[in-house]
Amino acid sequence: MIIKLTDRIYFMPHNVETDRPILGYIKGDQYSLMVDAGNSKKHVDEFMDGISKLGLPYPNFVAITHSHWDHTYGLFSVNAVSIACKKTNEYLNEMSSWEWTDEAMDERLKNGEDIEFCDTMIRKEYYNRKEICVKTADIVFDEKLSLDLGNISCELLKLDSSHAEDCVVAYVPKEKILFIGDIISEDFHHGEPVYYKDKLYSLIKTFKELDFETALFGHMEPFAKKDLISWLENLDVTVI
Repeated sequence: MIIKLTDRIYFMPHNVETDRPILGYIKGDQYSLMVDAGNSKKHVDEFMDGISKLGLPYPNFVAITHSHWDHTYGLFSVNAVSIACKKTNEYLNEMSSWEWTDEAMDERLKNGEDIEFCDTMIRKEYYNRKEICVKTADIVFDEKLSLDLGNISCELLKLDSSHAEDCVVAYVPKEKILFIGDIISEDFHHGEPVYYKDKLYSLIKTFKELDFETALFGHMEPFAKKDLISWLENLDVTVI
């Protein structure tokens, strides 16, 4: 199911069964942009089928919000120019050499390269793990990239986040929409889930400065701006 937010902004909701995040779509007069590439070919196919049924064109570009598997492992099956920040591409390049045997996956859990939740969800999404193919991006940027899609622009901004070192948001000023991936989540990869105070405060400050009305988070329902900021300012979790 694809949900229409505006005449130019659409998204497919998250699915907790195999940790599928939302996938976004921005329609310009000349080009269209997909936000995040999903966790598998099946995820991508479901999204493409949904936009096709709405009469929307296949996306020309796909932008990645960060490197975690659920946002990137569908990239190889998206027939569009892919875009990621430099750090994300480094992680993708590293993961492209991973093996997907039980032994290799167990070793990554032991050495901290992966976490149990992701390991479990990958096994659920991929009955045949030989289907996993990690692809790097076609276009790589450092901190910011602006895309003119035709009467609508999208700004890709790398921001501070506790969740990962490579988090990017896709900001659509004209529509006052912000695709935020998982940027508001904790760091789950170093023991107890935590937020880092400096990064959290920097993110809240940036959100306050950006002129948006709705934020689309990867694994929850969309937030109104004031609700998102209030949620972040009143977190009942460990902040260090």
